[in-house]
Amino acid sequence: MRDNKPIAVIGAGGHGKVVLATLQAMGYATFVVYDDSPDKWGTEMMGVPVRGPVERIAEDGILRAVIAIGDNDIRRRLSIKIRGIEWLTVVHPHAWVHSSVRLGAGTVVFAGAVIQPEARIGDHVIVNTAATIDHECVVGDYAHIAPGAHLAGRVEVGEGTFIGMGCNVIQCLQIGKWSTVGAGSVVTKPIPDHVTAVGVPARVIKRHLRGETNGNYSDSTS
Repeated sequence: MRDNKPIAVIGAGGHGKVVLATLQAMGYATFVVYDDSPDKWGTEMMGVPVRGPVERIAEDGILRAVIAIGDNDIRRRLSIKIRGIEWLTVVHPHAWVHSSVRLGAGTVVFAGAVIQPEARIGDHVIVNTAATIDHECVVGDYAHIAPGAHLAGRVEVGEGTFIGMGCNVIQCLQIGKWSTVGAGSVVTKPIPDHVTAVGVPARVIKRHLRGETNGNYSDSTS
């Protein structure tokens, strides 16, 4: 059992439940959930109280937290807005992460995920259930590698990019910042910044305005 200092779980949606379950599997025991949706205040998530909006974290004196929200841009904004907090790096005991891997602050690695030698994973990244990241990959801050997605060796994924469920990315490719690769796609060529790409092989079907987010799913707290 780890210490009993409380941990703030930010986000009371489905993704928050998986983060909470992962923390419990790691041996943590004391939690409070925060969410900006008033309809969640005073409820419980897996037996843990949803105390109120995110701004209450400082008021309650909690010093460590995890942002448990699927939307990459919301995680980015909250990580900038909330000050004086220790962002926990969360790794499920049934994930496999090589000792040479660098994991950033606030990053979560769920059950069944595999991260191979010398990969570098940024801050507030989601490596979701059964995703695999092979040797020497670089994954930028706020990216999300969805369940069952696979990155071959030396792939680079830009900041804020969403790699959809079941995607496969061949070796040594670059995928740009704040882009989306649709579920089930096979990436055989580089993908630029600020686009949506889908298909087998993946092709760009939409270009986003500079500074526009990529629209990956939001899971509570806005």
